[in-house]
Amino acid sequence: MVEDKIAELGRTRSGFKPNIAAVLAYALTVVTGTVMFIVEKENEYVRFHAVQAVLFGATWIILWILASIEMTRPIHVIGSIATDVILFVVVLGGFLVWLFLLYKAFRGERFKLPVLGNIAERIM
Repeated sequence: MVEDKIAELGRTRSGFKPNIAAVLAYALTVVTGTVMFIVEKENEYVRFHAVQAVLFGATWIILWILASIEMTRPIHVIGSIATDVILFVVVLGGFLVWLFLLYKAFRGERFKLPVLGNIAERIM
């Protein structure tokens, strides 16, 4: 069943199966997503995942930086614990979403993240 779904996704310019190309787009998010978007001119499945990978990676990095900056501010102990928790949630949550996106791309599914998925559709 998964093989049939992947076969329906068409061919890619990169020579990879579409699901593998989409997984590669998510591998290093911003970097590999940009590469796959530039290389893949025709396959909409791969282009969608490439753009979503870039948007997801950039958002995750920005949230990570913001949470890290907040931790360095001199605040009392309770505030420090709260920022540690926020940073932990950003890092772990982003990692789990990244794994989920890899899984969905590998299975040949076009999973759209809230907000970012709609932006990705408009860009591609």
